[in-house]
Amino acid sequence: MTAPTITASQLALARNAAQAALAVLPTSRELAVAAPMAATADILPAGQAVTARFSGAAGGEVVVVVGQDLADALKESPLGELDLTAAVRPALEAASRVFGPVVLDPGQIMEPGVALSALAAKDDAVLVPLVEGEDVRAVIALALSPWPDEEPGQVDVPRPAAPAQSMMRGGLDMLHDVEMEVSAELGRTRMSVRELLSLTPGAIVELDRAAGSPADLLVNGRLIARGEVVVVDENFGIRITEIVAPGAE
Repeated sequence: MTAPTITASQLALARNAAQAALAVLPTSRELAVAAPMAATADILPAGQAVTARFSGAAGGEVVVVVGQDLADALKESPLGELDLTAAVRPALEAASRVFGPVVLDPGQIMEPGVALSALAAKDDAVLVPLVEGEDVRAVIALALSPWPDEEPGQVDVPRPAAPAQSMMRGGLDMLHDVEMEVSAELGRTRMSVRELLSLTPGAIVELDRAAGSPADLLVNGRLIARGEVVVVDENFGIRITEIVAPGAE
C-alpha cells in the first residue's frame, strides 16, 4: 500500500498552526518551529501529551507534547497541583483555529508515544517539532479529514509580540499566563437525599457560616484567600482581607 503524499500546502498550514500554538504555549525555553514532517512516534521529547479533537470549519485532531519541565512545574505550583490540560488548552485552541472557526473537545492527557502513534496511523498526519537548537523540546501534531485546500499564506496566524522575552522564563515563571478557575464560596452544608429532593422554589438552605463572615476564594478548588462580598458595576466581587498560607486551610 502506497503511503499518502503530504502536500506542500499541508506542511505550510501545519507550520502556521505550530507557530500559533507556540505563541501561547507555556515554556521555560526559547523554542523555534522546525520543518514539518509526516507524523511519527520516533521524535519523542520527554514529557506529557494532550490530545483533542475539533470540528467546525475543519475537522480533525491536534496533539501537543510538552516538556517534562512544564509537567513538573504544574505539579509543584504554590497553588497546588494544576491541570496540564487547562495549561495547554490555549495552544490546542490556537493550533486548531488556524483552520477556521472550530469547536474543540475538552482534551485528554496521554503518554506521548501512545498519542503520536495513534495520530501517525491516520492519513496525511503532520508533525512539527519545537526545538531549542537541535534538541526537540515539544511537538505539535495534526491530522485533518480532509485538509483544507487553502493556499499557504492565507491563514492569519497570531504571533507573540516579543518572543525572546515571553519564551525565556525559568522555574514557575512559565505558569504566569496559565488560566485557572477562580470561584467564591459563601458557605457549605450537608443535606440528605430526602432533603435535596424536597427543595422547591422559595426554600431556604442554611449554610455553615454566620451572616457577615468572609467568603472563601478558591483557585481550582483550593482555598487561597478570604474576603468581603462587594458589588462592582452591578456584579458581585470579593475584596480580599486575608491571604491563606499553603496548608493552612
